[in-house]
Amino acid sequence: MDTHGAVIFEAVTRRFNGTVAVSDMSLHVDAGTIVGIIGPSGAGKTTAVRLMTGGLGPSSGRVRVLGEDPRSFRRRTRERIGYMPQQFTLYPDLTSGENVDFVASLFGLLWRRRRRRVRDVLRLVDLWDVRGRRAAALSGGMQRRLELASALVHDPALLFLDEPTAGVDPLLRARIWDELHRIRDAGRTLVVTTQYVTEAEECDRVALVADGRLVAFAAPDDLRRTAVGGDVIEVRTNVPLDAARIAGLDGVREIRQTGPRTFLATVDDAGAATPDVVDAVDAAGAETVSVREYRPSFDEVFAALVARAAANAPDAGEGDRARDPGAPARAA
Repeated sequence: MDTHGAVIFEAVTRRFNGTVAVSDMSLHVDAGTIVGIIGPSGAGKTTAVRLMTGGLGPSSGRVRVLGEDPRSFRRRTRERIGYMPQQFTLYPDLTSGENVDFVASLFGLLWRRRRRRVRDVLRLVDLWDVRGRRAAALSGGMQRRLELASALVHDPALLFLDEPTAGVDPLLRARIWDELHRIRDAGRTLVVTTQYVTEAEECDRVALVADGRLVAFAAPDDLRRTAVGGDVIEVRTNVPLDAARIAGLDGVREIRQTGPRTFLATVDDAGAATPDVVDAVDAAGAETVSVREYRPSFDEVFAALVARAAANAPDAGEGDRARDPGAPARAA
């Protein structure tokens, strides 16, 4: 395995009194990318992040972050890292502005730059207008955004964000992701956990996690291909057509009828197979009204990959079932 990644897991397992929270997980986070760790509550996401930040040590395996063991970071290395925990950890009696300013001062930002960064990050998370309100008086969603502002204020090289968009409305969620993309484009590295499977689209690579196991780790489009077995094209015809009549074409793996005049074809390559599928429809006595590449949602992708992993995995007893001690005990 390459030893120069921003974050490296090598066969990492973490147990809690016999319960396996992370099981034999290996992944490599390249610098300058966004990696999403995606899965339901209890999947092991928070435990994985705590292993990356040094809050926990592995029961077995090896963790390296910026080339160091997280449990013995040098001070200079810690200053390059930002961390947004899942739970609220700031000072409830300080105002929003005071909390972010205090965190910025811990990282050595001088007054002029500190004032500018506090203003910028509070505006980003839509808290500038409540900068004088005590943190204890903020709603749960506002507290999440305040944690995010505090993690961003010192402009770290490596960011760990545990559920940064939980409890945030869709419009603000889009703004937050725009900022995360900007940070990535500036050369920073981000590791983001989320229960929102659709946010996989926002990441460069996605680690799908279920029951403490790494189900898949790849770019979003590669995960789609893995889940469905190739590219998928959706065909609509002018008259009802039994799509089974065009099965057996070279490069076509599967034909699935979705309506009297529509079907999905799973193919090796959409660009190469589309003309052959259109010709086969014509030969079957119909005309193609439309043909387009079909992109399954990430809910479908996640469900398919998790089901496949469960079917291939050995049965685990109740004592080995993964449980993320840092996550709420609720279904995703």
